[in-house]
Amino acid sequence: MLETIDGIFNFLTRPEIVFPGAFVLLYLSLRYARVWTRPPIALGIGVFLAALFVYSCAPGVGIAEGHEQFVESAAKADNVPITMMLGLLYFFFWLSLRKAVVNDERIEKGLPPVEADEKSRKVLVWPDLVYTELIAMVGVTVVLIVWALLLPAPIEEPANPGRTPNPAKAPWYFLGLQEMLVYFDPWLAGILIPALIMVGLICIPYIDRNPKGNGYYTLKERYGAIFVFLFGFLVLWVLQVFIGTFLRGYGWNFFGVYEKWDVNKVEPLLNIDVSEIFYVKMLGMYEPENTLVRELPGILLVLGYMTVLPVLFAVTKGKKLFRELGAVRFGIMVNLGLIMLAVPIKMVLRWLFNLKYIVNIPEWQLNI
Repeated sequence: MLETIDGIFNFLTRPEIVFPGAFVLLYLSLRYARVWTRPPIALGIGVFLAALFVYSCAPGVGIAEGHEQFVESAAKADNVPITMMLGLLYFFFWLSLRKAVVNDERIEKGLPPVEADEKSRKVLVWPDLVYTELIAMVGVTVVLIVWALLLPAPIEEPANPGRTPNPAKAPWYFLGLQEMLVYFDPWLAGILIPALIMVGLICIPYIDRNPKGNGYYTLKERYGAIFVFLFGFLVLWVLQVFIGTFLRGYGWNFFGVYEKWDVNKVEPLLNIDVSEIFYVKMLGMYEPENTLVRELPGILLVLGYMTVLPVLFAVTKGKKLFRELGAVRFGIMVNLGLIMLAVPIKMVLRWLFNLKYIVNIPEWQLNI
């Protein structure tokens, strides 16, 4: 029975399953926020997640072999923040959505948001704010001291080129970036994509001038913006950290969350490019020697993705948004969103079809 349960979780944590599943779960959690954010239901979900964590970390009570690897990964000193972060994320995710649902219900009844009533209450900096900050400072100091005493610093021996760690992992806060390096060239994963993230964050106040949601929690009035933010934060960053910590094992191979890591596991990756799919598999011919002709299908795919899709969105589902933002702001917003969406699309294509590059021009350092 327990082995069957472990097998189910190992299947659900396969990358091609967990990534689309996280997207669907995020959509459902926002779509039905009024249902699951009710305190009794949210508490039940929290108890279930806590019980699941206990089940994962208790290999000594008859649970199937394989949990030892999960426990080892979760108990590493530099991985403890990840476990804490996952628990805190559920609490704050519920708290923010619960406040948003309450405000949406009040607005529907013609009442102001809860925060509007709270603004009428004045709080003095001294002593209220200073005392609160002092208590928080003392509490955090105590936690850090206890943490430092109980968990040794994860300092290893000096770097030795003759003894490379397997797997060699970046610090937990860089695991998402390290995961992207598997699917994109370094200049894309390490420079262009992070730069576009920063540019996108800078552009938000200039693109999105909607005053609704400023100063109070709401979901109904800012559903699209909240969904995009949570998708970027939870799916494209937090989930990447989880994958890099618990699912990437020896040789940087994927393992199920309860699967024992096998140092001898070898998975051949038969990398394939769009040019090979088009010319060899579809047309049954050799790839052209001319670089531009060879990569023309991939170039057209990229250009169509970045130009045709925004136009289609503007004349269909995004008509209202196009009128509100105008052509320039709408184009910038949609293209930034498409670039963000391209990351999981490329990852899923790699997992399912071993697709390496859409455009592969190494002599120009243009590999997409």
